[in-house]
Amino acid sequence: MSRYKYKATAPDGKQIRGKVEAVSVKGAMATLVDQEYDVVALKEKKSVLKYEITRKKLKLADVMHFSRQLAAFTRAGVPLPDALQVIEEEAEDKTLRKILVAVRAELRTGETFSGALRRYETMFPLFYVDMVRAAELVGTLDEVLDDVAGYIDRDLKTRHQLKSALTYPIVILVAAFGTVAFLAAWVLPRFKTFFEAFDAELPLPTRILVSVTDFLSGWWWTLLLGALFLFVLLALLFKTRRGRRLRDRFLLWFPVIGKLVRFSIVERFCRLLSAMTQAGVPLPETMGVLARGTNNLVFEEGLEQVREAMMRGEGLAKPIGQSGLFPGAAVQMIRVGESTGTLDLQLENAATYYGAELEYKIRKLTTLFEPAVILFMGIVVGFVAIALISAMYGIYGQIDV
Repeated sequence: MSRYKYKATAPDGKQIRGKVEAVSVKGAMATLVDQEYDVVALKEKKSVLKYEITRKKLKLADVMHFSRQLAAFTRAGVPLPDALQVIEEEAEDKTLRKILVAVRAELRTGETFSGALRRYETMFPLFYVDMVRAAELVGTLDEVLDDVAGYIDRDLKTRHQLKSALTYPIVILVAAFGTVAFLAAWVLPRFKTFFEAFDAELPLPTRILVSVTDFLSGWWWTLLLGALFLFVLLALLFKTRRGRRLRDRFLLWFPVIGKLVRFSIVERFCRLLSAMTQAGVPLPETMGVLARGTNNLVFEEGLEQVREAMMRGEGLAKPIGQSGLFPGAAVQMIRVGESTGTLDLQLENAATYYGAELEYKIRKLTTLFEPAVILFMGIVVGFVAIALISAMYGIYGQIDV
């Protein structure tokens, strides 16, 4: 519920001001009209609760389950307000429940489902409300909601696969740095004191290790401040459009990671473009939504240029190919789909192909990352062991002499 401030003329002609609670502007107006008030001004009063609702993003898993449940109810012929009420009662997320309450109230005033969702579109994926609106126009709401749920499910599985693949190498990397930090802060200073007591000449690996330990012990605060300064500098830089462009271009160029990012964007683009085309969303409007949803400024600017070319009547395949952002196979599939009138089918095929390629790239990244981390840890620990053992043998040899 939101609170609205109003200025109105009462039935007795008296000017009054007050507040009324309602789920929407229409609901507040209806309440005042029922009281026979002649409303002069009506404005929503912002609250902390309202700010939280409109700024917080819903979890993708919650959006997926909501979409599947609503698709099932719609297919069964259950009226939309009743379906939303059932889902609201079972929803675990408080924010989702509040949204569904507000949406049901909007529906009772005669608003469309997509119109009621529009107020909260920032909490859903960018494409969500546009697809719902198109589905309402052609009467395929259940099918589109199923498609959306399927896309989100695939996206979540890909993210989970990537996280699972990187968990073990990251644990090994953290353990490696933890081991080095422990040796530098606790073990090596004691060995240094031991070596100095014998006043013996140390081997080169040991001298290097002692120098590194001295540097870290004496200048750790400088390194910490430097790292903090670099972090703040990059954070400020990435808030600018030029900084974001440099970051995103670097990600696309970086070996192995670049192809992973590119294939991820291409797979998402093809799958969503196929779904939105089937839902009946106009192609230029779809391109605008998908450009903002790539989360990569290089792709966003490139797709905006594609959209402008489409508005000039150049079609889709030609400007997509000229952008240089999409692999040749994707461009060819789009060209065939555009020529044969099967664009949605070819886009789905492209999404399936690049989804499989994305899984392969993730496995390849894991295959390369795991041995690299283990090798790095072995080199560091091995160097420390060689430096200490060679120093011990060197000292004993000098003592014997």
